Amino acid sequence: MNKRWSVRDKADDGEVSALAAALNIDSVLSTLLIHRGIKDYDAAKLFFRPDQRHLHDPFLMKDMEKAILRIEAAIAAGEKILIYGDYDVDGTTAVSVVYGFFKNYYDKLEYYIPDRYLEGYGISTASIDYAEQNNFKLIIALDCGIKSVDKVAYANTKGIDYIICDHHLPGAELPAAVAILDPKRDDCEYPYQELSGCGIGFKLIQAYTEKNDIPFENITPYLDLVAISIACDIVHITGENRVLAHLGLQKINTNPCIGVKTLMDVAGRGNFYTISDVVFLLGPRINAAGRIDDAKHAVELLIAADEETAKEKSELINVRNIERKEHDLSITDEALSIIDNDDVLIGRKSTMVFNENWHKGVIGIVASRLTEKYYRPTIVLTRSNGHVAGSARSVLGYDLYEALCGCSDLLIQFGGHKYAAGLTMHPENVEAFMARFEEVVSSTIKPEQLIQQIQIDAELRLSQVEPKFFRVLNQFAPFGPENMSPVFLSKNVYVSGSAGLVGANHIKMTVIQEGSPGFDAIAFNHGEYLSQIKKDVPFDICYSIEENVWKERRTIQLNIKGIRFND
Repeated sequence: MNKRWSVRDKADDGEVSALAAALNIDSVLSTLLIHRGIKDYDAAKLFFRPDQRHLHDPFLMKDMEKAILRIEAAIAAGEKILIYGDYDVDGTTAVSVVYGFFKNYYDKLEYYIPDRYLEGYGISTASIDYAEQNNFKLIIALDCGIKSVDKVAYANTKGIDYIICDHHLPGAELPAAVAILDPKRDDCEYPYQELSGCGIGFKLIQAYTEKNDIPFENITPYLDLVAISIACDIVHITGENRVLAHLGLQKINTNPCIGVKTLMDVAGRGNFYTISDVVFLLGPRINAAGRIDDAKHAVELLIAADEETAKEKSELINVRNIERKEHDLSITDEALSIIDNDDVLIGRKSTMVFNENWHKGVIGIVASRLTEKYYRPTIVLTRSNGHVAGSARSVLGYDLYEALCGCSDLLIQFGGHKYAAGLTMHPENVEAFMARFEEVVSSTIKPEQLIQQIQIDAELRLSQVEPKFFRVLNQFAPFGPENMSPVFLSKNVYVSGSAGLVGANHIKMTVIQEGSPGFDAIAFNHGEYLSQIKKDVPFDICYSIEENVWKERRTIQLNIKGIRFND
């Protein structure tokens, strides 16, 4: 697939030079900092040295005082408390953090994870009925609830109070809860808006410790779970999230909780994890519990107090992840076959496929794979509980949610954001919805949005990539949204020696530029360029710089994102 190369605008030369001099670093590195809004020594120090002291006062969050007072009142009165959370990674880690913490101080509490297929996303009526039947007076809802106006009203008629801890955008009306913790509220002046749902839960327990003179060290055991939520919920890794991710990764790599440690063992990876490793190795396994079976297994793993329980749950979750992969791959193959054998579908500006027998738990993953393959707004549909359910994914710059708004009369409900959404409809509306969605996308998407873009941060000469440069670059981690691993452009490089194919379609080679040493490089899924790569033929590359570890030997490796020949 052809990709657009887009180089970021250059930063102001004076600012670049001044910051490079102040920090004694390469001007390319100071450019990267300025692109991140870091323009002086003090800001750079905060960026490069994240510390727990940089966490914000949790009581700056609207309603935090109300939330803590209600929890304290529940504990004093001996009321039963239900910890409720979504069935994905963010929800299950949030429940594990809040339940795990309060269990140390109070025993009249339980947790509840809704069934993905029977109850669906968010606060469910079934959970409120369960709370009433079992005499729960307070529910703490995590990673959901901000739009559950009717459900909270229903709970209020049962004498059940809610504390909502959410990070999604509120609707026009807020639920009638005792407290609503959500930095995205218009009336909330909390300094950072991009916390994960688990991050909101962590701020809740941080506030409780501060109010009750409990040492901060009593909540540090939960930082590994917070980091997992940040990584897997794809929230911004800036500001407070970056501090929490940094501290959480330290814990993952030095002293993870028993559940995380056993999950790392079954994942078969070494002890050093990056954000990317968390996303691709831990996240899918935790998610698989709710996709294929019951998300409660994930919570049981993450709160496990003994190795035997943790080992049992991690192995079960690993099996469910294998099943998830099988569903994922078979459904993806079926979807690809449907599209590739239909000239009408191939020619569209959107992708939509439907099979009533596909497993609902993996259609979101399949939609992501199809988006990568065809690079256009994508919806995958299947039957579920008498309706048709869909999972949608978008491409850079295109507002999928707005496109669905243009089809809302054909839908029972839909929700999500610019790049991902879920929806349900009556089966008889599928054909009309397919036509309408294509019509909306065709009339609103720009041609350039249908071509995948590689965002290049700066041009770099390979001779600049020396040990100090790499050491400083590593301190930009942890990487993630709004702080992605930098991508560099180097022009007129040559292959040194020969290039070879590894795996199915990957090029392994050593590249060199005039005045530079040779660098090992890997170009995943670029095998079609192999015949053009010759010793005396110059070409341009865009790439990220990473450390390759092989049998305890550490080397700098270029991870090539794009290859371009001058002709």
